[in-house]
Amino acid sequence: MIIKIEGDVLENLSKTERQIVQFINEHEHDLANMSIVDIAFETFSSPSTVSRAIRKCGINGFNELRYKLTMPGKNRELISINEIMNKSLIEATEVLQRISLTNVLAVVNEIRAAKDQKIYIFSRGLTEQVVKEFSLKLELLNYDITQTGDPNIIVNLSKRLRKNQLVIIVSLNGQTQELIEAAKNAYLTGAKTIVICCSDKSPLLQYAYRYLVGYRYEKISIKDFEVTSRVPLFIISRILVDYLVEQENMK
Repeated sequence: MIIKIEGDVLENLSKTERQIVQFINEHEHDLANMSIVDIAFETFSSPSTVSRAIRKCGINGFNELRYKLTMPGKNRELISINEIMNKSLIEATEVLQRISLTNVLAVVNEIRAAKDQKIYIFSRGLTEQVVKEFSLKLELLNYDITQTGDPNIIVNLSKRLRKNQLVIIVSLNGQTQELIEAAKNAYLTGAKTIVICCSDKSPLLQYAYRYLVGYRYEKISIKDFEVTSRVPLFIISRILVDYLVEQENMK
């Protein structure tokens, strides 16, 4: 029995939640190959109900439940895949805890205020993939966007910025020299620089008018190259776009 329920916990479970817990206990050996959606389907419930039932029993979500199945002595392959899947959960959880809702709103308001002028977005390396999607979505919302990852163009454009013009710099580590130079140039011209990065020690922050700092997962799979996950940056950009859409719909 993987989930033990006693006294008060049992009383707090609804009939459906009890059935879910019973199903989980009766199918312990099958759970490693099942998702929360599979359990919901088999118990005629929903993923959110399954998640709620698990949490009521003192287990912090479906991932923790699967981990209990893969403790030492269990199949090492299952332990490994569970740890790999847990990386994304950690990144998502950490970035949501670290960014301030007040700062998100402030950044959104700056982007909205700049809708009638050109907005520049600078990035380098793998972060360009995040920025390309972010820029495209802003363009679909009728923003005038110029985005580039070319180091020479970044530096030259940053020197031509006007006072109060908006520039967004996106960087994982916040240590890329061309981006730091661009941020400094923007600061000296009086432009408004929004920095989105995953390091609170980045030199970019000293030149930022507004900033959002996410979370950098230290462990990387491909150790010979700088290919650290950009999931936190994707999450931040999605939050900004979704909130911009929400604001547009409220007009």
